Order: sequence, then structure tokens, then C-alpha cells
Amino acid sequence: MGLVALVCAAAAPARAAQPLVVEMVLDDTIQPVSAGELSRAIAKANADGAQALLIEMNTPGGLLESMRAMVGDILASRVPIIIYVAPAGARAGSAGFFLLEAADVAAMAPGTNAGAAHVVSMIGKPDQTEMQKIENDAEALLRSCVSRRGRNVDAAVAAAASSHSYTAEEALQQHIIDVEASDENQLFSELEGRTITRLNGDKQVLHLSGARIDLLKPTLRDQLLTWLVDPNIALLLLVLGALLIYLEFNSPGTIVPGTLGTLMVLLGIFGLNLLPIRYTAVLLLIAAVVLLMLEAKFGGHGALAIAGIVCLAFGMLTLVAAPVPELAVNPALAIAVAAAFGAITFFLVRLVVRARRRKHLLGADALVGSRASAMEMLDPEGHVLVEGEIWRAVASEPVQKGATLRVVGHEQYLLHVAPVDAPRLPGTAS
Repeated sequence: MGLVALVCAAAAPARAAQPLVVEMVLDDTIQPVSAGELSRAIAKANADGAQALLIEMNTPGGLLESMRAMVGDILASRVPIIIYVAPAGARAGSAGFFLLEAADVAAMAPGTNAGAAHVVSMIGKPDQTEMQKIENDAEALLRSCVSRRGRNVDAAVAAAASSHSYTAEEALQQHIIDVEASDENQLFSELEGRTITRLNGDKQVLHLSGARIDLLKPTLRDQLLTWLVDPNIALLLLVLGALLIYLEFNSPGTIVPGTLGTLMVLLGIFGLNLLPIRYTAVLLLIAAVVLLMLEAKFGGHGALAIAGIVCLAFGMLTLVAAPVPELAVNPALAIAVAAAFGAITFFLVRLVVRARRRKHLLGADALVGSRASAMEMLDPEGHVLVEGEIWRAVASEPVQKGATLRVVGHEQYLLHVAPVDAPRLPGTAS
């Protein structure tokens, strides 16, 4: 017992001395959800007293406002932050390059690239002065971060000013990153005992050899929000929800379509609200719905319906002002959804308009213009099947059993029928 106690007592300081590294994987676009995940990771690393926060990053870029918020969190962190662009094939593009340069330690794996950080406007096409202000503001932020970290300001600014991109080897040679490492073990080995300069000028020595890594997994909330922030998912939820709500209005009391549709519309709006939306595109979507309804009600020989579908497609394509393609609506999906939604809406609205035009007709009046099938030979009277009902009918000429007829009028409960190819009486329904 004494020997065991002695061994445990000797091992305790070793366990206590083992450094802790909190790790987060950022394999997504830069948007409010990823900004929230980074904020949570930094808070955990600070609370746990970690030696460092390691962010394994692979991103095409994203939203400028979210990037600025994430850079602010990185610069304010008490715990040193290491951003490692990995695995091979990964990139730190656009907004991701700003995050890389803001980190206390910037590292890349072989076969990765970083840069192409030129600012893209998300508000249509601003004038030259306004665009110059946006670019200068972003470049000033980048210079501030890079100079504080002691890296090559000119090479970093070239990535923002002229969309230059660097391989891992080029980035190390140009001194816009600090380390090139093939995996985390090599990264920690390279950083063991290295002195870094924090944003406030303080020096800190990193001790990462044999570190215990605590991988921070996304919460259920983060996973749901990441799913919703996909503009294609949000758009599908919005369109399908709108159709279900429309069905509920035309079949009151069914409850399920209305409830499910409302939930889907709210989720779609919530997802799109996290993204930059063009309000001109919203106006196009509203105009599309109006045109489809006018086509169904008044008939425009298809012209109004085509115009509505075109407005719908353009509205969906331009709905999200995306700085990177990954945050934009997929063109094929937008066109397919626009065509399907337009056709379904036109069909449903036309059915409703027809039903409302005929709702004042009851009994035999409602059957005028309907097709009928002769259940027996009419010479000139007999029985016919109309709308699933059996009626007594009279024809102007003998009709064989099974012939297809049209109801052209009635006297009380006796229908007047004629062959479908016969001319219709004036004033009868179509």
C-alpha cells in the first residue's frame, strides 16, 4: 500500500503539469453561426486555463461583419490562439485569411493555401468611393493584426488588395505564417518552448509537448443553425412551407398542413435572417406571386405565368448577397424550385378560382358543361354517369352505350346531353 501511495503521489504532479489544449474545427463558411462557435470555444479555453486554443480551419471565407466579430474575439482572448489550416487541400480563403493573420500563431499544413482576401461588396454595386472605403477599412484591420504579430505586412496586404493566394511553402517564405507542419504532433513540437508576443506586447512561452487535447464538439443548437444557414435549405423550407399554408387556407380544419407549413416558413425566415438579403429580390418574389395569381384568375395566355416564374427565378438567384459561392443559392436549385413552385401555385389558384365561380351552382345547374358517360343506349332517354352520380338524361339523337357525352342543359332533374364533338348550345358552360 505504501509503495502504491508513493507512486500515485509522484504521478500527481506530472498529471497536473500536463498542458491542456482546447481544439475547435472550423470547416464551414464565416457567418454568424461560426462566429458563435468560436466565441464559445474561446470562452471555454479561457475558463479551463488552457495553454492554447487550436483552431483547425478550412474555409472559403464568408461575411465581413462576422469576420470582424471573430477577429475581435481572437484579439481579446487571454489564451493564445493557434490557427492551423489543415488537412491537405484545405484553405483559408477571403475572410479566413483575416482570421489566420489575427491568430497568435499562424500555421499551415503542406498542400493548403491561404489568401484571395479581396473584399466583395454585398450591397449590389456601390459607387467607387464607397467601395474604396470598405476596402481601405478591411486592409487597415489586416495591417493592424499582421504588424502586431511581427509578420510581413506587404505580403499580407497583397492578398487583400490584389486577391493574391499563397501555398503553405510560399506563406512561410513570405513570413505571413509562423509554422508549416504536416500534423498536430509536428505542430506542437515546432511550437514547444517558442516565445510569442501577445497583442498587448507581453511575451509568453508555449509549452505544448504532450498536451492533452480537449476537442470541442458542436452543440445540437450549432448543428441546427449550421443547417438552417444554408441558403438552399432555408429557401426550400420557405417555399414548401408557403405551399402547405396555402393548402390549409383552401382546406380549413386540416390543421397539419397549416401547422407544419408555419413551422417551415418560420425556420426558413430565421435561416435567411442570418444571411445578407437583397430587398430588391424580395420585391421580385412578391411580384412573382401576384403575377401567378393574376394569370390564374384572368388568364393571360400564359404570359403572366411565364413572367411570374422568371421573376421567381431571378428573385431566388439574387436573394442572398453572398461574398462567396458557398453562401449563395444554387442556380440549378433556384430555377427548378421556381418552375415547380410557379406551376403548382398556378394550378392551385386556378382550381380555387374555378370552384369559387361555380360555388353558387347547385344540383343539376352545377353539372352543365360536365362530361358524362352513357350507361345504356339513349333512344332518346336513358341513364348516364356524371361526376360519379347516376342521372336520367335525354339526347337529341340516339346514343350508344358507353359513349362520351357532355351535359348541355337540364329540365328539373332530366339532363340534356350531346356527344362531345357536337356543337354546344349558346350560353352553356365550358
